[in-house]
Amino acid sequence: MRCMTLFIALLGALPALSLAEETDAVEKATNPLHLSTSIALQDYYTPELYGSNQHTNDTLLRATVPIAANDWVPVPQILRMTAPLATRPQPGSGYSTGLGDINLFDIFLLKQDGIKIGVGPLITASSASEDELGSGKWQAGLSAIAIKSSPRWMAGTLVQWQKSFAGDGERDDVETGTFQPIVVYKLPKGWYLRTSGIWSWNMKSDDYYIPLGFGGGRAWAMGDKVMSAFIEPQWTVAHKGDYLPEFTLFAGVSIIM
Repeated sequence: MRCMTLFIALLGALPALSLAEETDAVEKATNPLHLSTSIALQDYYTPELYGSNQHTNDTLLRATVPIAANDWVPVPQILRMTAPLATRPQPGSGYSTGLGDINLFDIFLLKQDGIKIGVGPLITASSASEDELGSGKWQAGLSAIAIKSSPRWMAGTLVQWQKSFAGDGERDDVETGTFQPIVVYKLPKGWYLRTSGIWSWNMKSDDYYIPLGFGGGRAWAMGDKVMSAFIEPQWTVAHKGDYLPEFTLFAGVSIIM
């Protein structure tokens, strides 16, 4: 609680923006279909898992690059790469920390007016530095996203499905689906409230967990760029299976060009 209070106090000390600057900054910082280049550092810390007193952590380095429509592809694209630094319990005792499985997806922005809609392929590389830090499998699948934004609200969802097609033959095959509701309420002075928990379903074991988050953040100008920082505690409200998060503290900072 003290860390959250300090976090809010630090954000509150930042200089205020004009109304037009506030609206533009929050839109750039929170809309995943905004055509801006960005670099983000995010962290998911889970202090305890169901069926275990062990913890996990994922620090994500995420880069997003838009590609303008051209003669080859007549609609804009949004490329997003995520490289995780993962911490997981070792099979015996202790923890391993290292590179996890890198994910890349390419969204084709098919509809840009009203409700924005994007669809595209995704691939997850078997890049983990230790067995417990990844699936041991190459995976491929599809992403679909729909976003509606207004001066006060932004709401939408990101749905992803992927299945293993290659990798370590001694590791279990993988097939997963995720559903991520995203809601942002835009407040004055660049502040915003947010929820973005990722509902996950293991289609092989039929395990699942549904987290609900509630947090907030602030966007502000830094020269000709926009910075944003947020914190969002997430509670699992339904689950099936063990070694799934009970509670996760999600936080991040990003710079948008």
